[in-house]
Amino acid sequence: MTPIDTTVPSQSESISFEFDLRHSPERVWHALTDPVLLSEWLLPIVEPALALEPGTAFTFKTQPHPGWDGTVNCRILAAEPPRKLSYAWVVGDMELDTVVTFTLTPTPSGTHLSLVQSGFKPAQKQNFGGARYGWKLMGGKLVDLLDKDWRAEP
Repeated sequence: MTPIDTTVPSQSESISFEFDLRHSPERVWHALTDPVLLSEWLLPIVEPALALEPGTAFTFKTQPHPGWDGTVNCRILAAEPPRKLSYAWVVGDMELDTVVTFTLTPTPSGTHLSLVQSGFKPAQKQNFGGARYGWKLMGGKLVDLLDKDWRAEP
């Protein structure tokens, strides 16, 4: 199962992906919140643990790339296990200040996962395109990770 990019072509404020996964919401939630697993599909987290409480700050840090120092500063906005996770996604050297929201809905065959990154400004078309490409790539890694035998289904 690959992520389906449901971003409206004329859209430039929000990126949207939908996943129909064959895994339980608890397993998907674990992949979205465990720092070790996050480093396998998204980005490494600097902190060894992630407190899922509104206001908690954390940082993703990876190798710098041209035009990006590799740092994403985040702050938990909402955490409703295993249904919804939302955090601020701030990339200071790009002046990018957006919100990433994951919504998990149980289905008869597993979980429907919605991923939305919102808050792009009209002048951030390059950031929007880069983020859209990145989420498609990382979404595929998430699907692959969920299919691995890293933890028994809850």
